[in-house]
Amino acid sequence: MARSRKLDLSKNQILSGLPEKETRRLLPHLRFVSHKLKETLYDPGEPIRYVYFPLDTVLSMLASMNDGKSVEVTLVGQEGMLGVRAMLGGKTYWHACIVQIPGDCLRMSAKVLQAEFKRGGVLQERLLHYFGYLLVQASQVAACNRLHRLEQRLVRWILMTHDRVKRDVFPITHEFLSEMLGSRRSEVTGAAGALRKAGYIRYARGTMTILNRKGLEAVVCECYQTLYSELYSLR
Repeated sequence: MARSRKLDLSKNQILSGLPEKETRRLLPHLRFVSHKLKETLYDPGEPIRYVYFPLDTVLSMLASMNDGKSVEVTLVGQEGMLGVRAMLGGKTYWHACIVQIPGDCLRMSAKVLQAEFKRGGVLQERLLHYFGYLLVQASQVAACNRLHRLEQRLVRWILMTHDRVKRDVFPITHEFLSEMLGSRRSEVTGAAGALRKAGYIRYARGTMTILNRKGLEAVVCECYQTLYSELYSLR
């Protein structure tokens, strides 16, 4: 839902600290929107009308198959933007996008972004840098899903989400996790149970609490460190 309020660009890394002239051009076109857990922002093949700059929400792009199965291919938080295809001239969305962690975004017309991107400047530089990060994320997640155990992949997902929400407690269900990881719910329940037994997390009533981040970092696969390094190179 779009709302009228004073916009705080500092919560999104792409928009934060842009040169004043670029900020002035963008501000009239940005709208504050709030999103609920599991809300669908768009489905594959829909026209790209808007792009989204997350403030405190986390969004997931899902690749879906004909049999109904799906898996997360990239996630987007306050470090980036949803709708990168628009800046490259794309007309439709590749994947579905759902809200992984509820929260707020700034929304803008895709046509406005395309025009601003063509101007060059700092925004263009940041968007290109972020696009490079998305390519790394997608390829590393694909390798991780193929080569690493479910428990390691679950820990990677938890840490990547934790990096973006910057709080130790957030809503999530086993059903949702199974969709993100492309695994059966029973398998995800078992993997989460092992992490809970080790004292790394607490999970109850659809809420996950990080109890021991260092413990999670000790058991995660190397994919997380690769993505963490790339993520913080954006700053």
